[in-house]
Amino acid sequence: MTRGVRRIVRFNWPFYAAASVAIVIAMLVVSRVPLAAARVALYAATGLSALWIAGSLVASWIVYDCSDLTRWHWIRRALGFEPVAWINIHAGLDESTPALRTLFGGTRGRVFDVFDPGEMTEPSIVRARKLANNDIAAEPADFRRLPVPTGTVDAALLLLSAHELRTGEARGALFAELRRVLGPAGRVVVAEHLRDVANFIAFGPGFLHFHSRRAWTRAFAHARFAIESEFSITPLVRVFVLRRLT
Repeated sequence: MTRGVRRIVRFNWPFYAAASVAIVIAMLVVSRVPLAAARVALYAATGLSALWIAGSLVASWIVYDCSDLTRWHWIRRALGFEPVAWINIHAGLDESTPALRTLFGGTRGRVFDVFDPGEMTEPSIVRARKLANNDIAAEPADFRRLPVPTGTVDAALLLLSAHELRTGEARGALFAELRRVLGPAGRVVVAEHLRDVANFIAFGPGFLHFHSRRAWTRAFAHARFAIESEFSITPLVRVFVLRRLT
């Protein structure tokens, strides 16, 4: 199966195309560089770039096509209960809702698309939205004011989506709103790549698209959430299960 990695390439093709062209040009001109030290440096940079391109594709294939991540059945284990009312929040690309409706059959689930072009500035998310073929239509929503009554949600799911909010203020606003809509015994599940060593090795400079664990824990704490549990799905994706602090 290569569906996941093919999507990554489709959403980020300008990066892969530009990097590939740069590598080809570098290999063509390297022999003409007069200084031996400069040639060695150019060879090293070109090799590292090629390694990162190949490595990022392999890593994406492992995460999105081979691991349990996009099979989604781990969510039930993460929650530890079956929610009566849940919400799934994304920014235009939704691969999880069909599985969630099967997983939590007979429950009340709502899906929100919180895309905000002023806050979500990465070109890849715009391409993803254009190319996405979601099976279930989402309700457009402002992440600062979700159209959900206070205290009525048992589970809120943010599955590889919250990192599209590029500022700490925006992430803080989202989690403050999640605290409002969550019931006293409710839980929030956040799944994200982290800006850490493992993702740097896998994606090179692309790891800067993600946020650090510290940035996430700061957002959680600011909205008065505690981490009830956390675990990894492959070394590249971290899952946080949050509960409200009183």
